[in-house]
Amino acid sequence: MAAKEIFAGMPWWVKWVAVPVIALVVFGGVIATVVGFVVGLLFKALLFVALIGGLIYVVRKFISGSSSSRTDW
Repeated sequence: MAAKEIFAGMPWWVKWVAVPVIALVVFGGVIATVVGFVVGLLFKALLFVALIGGLIYVVRKFISGSSSSRTDW
């Protein structure tokens, strides 16, 4: 039995309203967990990139500042 045969005699609202609502109720926790995990992972990746960029900026400023003071001697 294919899905088309099952839903063939059903009204439109069963296919487009009731089934998605039932799917959200049943799998809502799983969907929320997956979305939360992905958002958290993206946030951690962006935080990692920002921290690495900040570290590189500080190290370059420190190196350029210390090398110019050495040449002043």
